[in-house]
Amino acid sequence: MAKQRKTRQSDFITEWEQLIATLTANAADLPDLEARRIKLQEFLEEARSLMQEQDLHDANRQASTRRLDTLMAGGKKLATFLRTGIKEHYGNRSTKLVEFGIQPFRRKASETEPPVEHPGPEPPPIE
Repeated sequence: MAKQRKTRQSDFITEWEQLIATLTANAADLPDLEARRIKLQEFLEEARSLMQEQDLHDANRQASTRRLDTLMAGGKKLATFLRTGIKEHYGNRSTKLVEFGIQPFRRKASETEPPVEHPGPEPPPIE
């Protein structure tokens, strides 16, 4: 059976913990590897510390995202309220609305003038 490739950081942390525990248990047989075991222990401790820091940043980012979502929802409601007030003040057809980024209401051409039919020559009858 092929050995599965480790890709997640937690897989390496688990492997290092097991290796350090085994090296510690067999320290008498492997005295020349003690300095390297200590170095790996330091790497493990720093990695754990950095992972905790990442978790803290993730939690702060999530809290910031929730706050931003709340602010955006409130801001959208307030902007809609203000635009409505501007339309009420100036009227929904005023060109002054353009200054506020609001499209004035304009009737379609078909609503303002009925279409004019021009009498033309009558087509010849089909036989």
